[in-house]
Amino acid sequence: MAIKAYNPTTPARRGMTSQDLSDITTRRPLKSLVKAGKQRAGRNNTGKITVRHRGGGVKRHYRLVNHRMPAGMTLTVEEIEYDPGRSARIARVKDQHGLYHYILADTQMTKGAVVKTGAEAPVEASNRLPLANIPVGSQIYAIEINPGKGAQMVRSAGTKAQLMAKEGNYAMVRMPSGEVRRFRLECEASLGVVGNVQHQNVKLGSAGRRRRMGWRPSVHGKAMNPADHPMGGGEGKTGPGRIPKTPWGKPAIGFKTRRRKSTNKMIVRSRHEAKRKR
Repeated sequence: MAIKAYNPTTPARRGMTSQDLSDITTRRPLKSLVKAGKQRAGRNNTGKITVRHRGGGVKRHYRLVNHRMPAGMTLTVEEIEYDPGRSARIARVKDQHGLYHYILADTQMTKGAVVKTGAEAPVEASNRLPLANIPVGSQIYAIEINPGKGAQMVRSAGTKAQLMAKEGNYAMVRMPSGEVRRFRLECEASLGVVGNVQHQNVKLGSAGRRRRMGWRPSVHGKAMNPADHPMGGGEGKTGPGRIPKTPWGKPAIGFKTRRRKSTNKMIVRSRHEAKRKR
């Protein structure tokens, strides 16, 4: 997939790029697999803003993607579709019982391709197998953390992980971030690379395009008054002079926010260690 460029007819158009939608085979989603999405503008159930700089944007419908496909399925790809709620493409597939599903589309999926699931599926691109049945060195995506729970990891556009080794009941997988972690051999994964590889190279180019995506403007802390931000005030453009802070005084850079410590034991090498070795 290539990136579509524009002629510099306006300052906003200069340098602006967008996705090439030539790989999409239909513009109309399946109505039974679509649900209306509500814009909450970053607010929780009590109306308090918990995520800043959200709001507005065009209306989008949520696609019901099946991340928990059972074993023994034979799926035929009927359409490759655009999903406004994710960076990857999705594939509309039909199983052997005549039911329709949405699954993540990888770089090898085309209209008419056949995808199989389960331990008996052949080791081919797009097929979904347990990690125990996948050869070491293979590129995989849509990996389960807990067996049977469905794909939770490596689902963004252009991402891939690599199966490094198998030791006992666990498989060592190198994640896109460089982190190496263990997964149970019973966990399933799909073979290949998530589609829409050039997504990360798209340049929005204009503020209005950002607003239509549901992002509202943000203001630098040092541009605020001292009463509004720890870095506010001062004469001219001065540096922070100390550790960058949030408006509520917490460190903004390097502050660890990971709370799910129960899975720390599954990490063999952190992504920070991988970056240091580079």
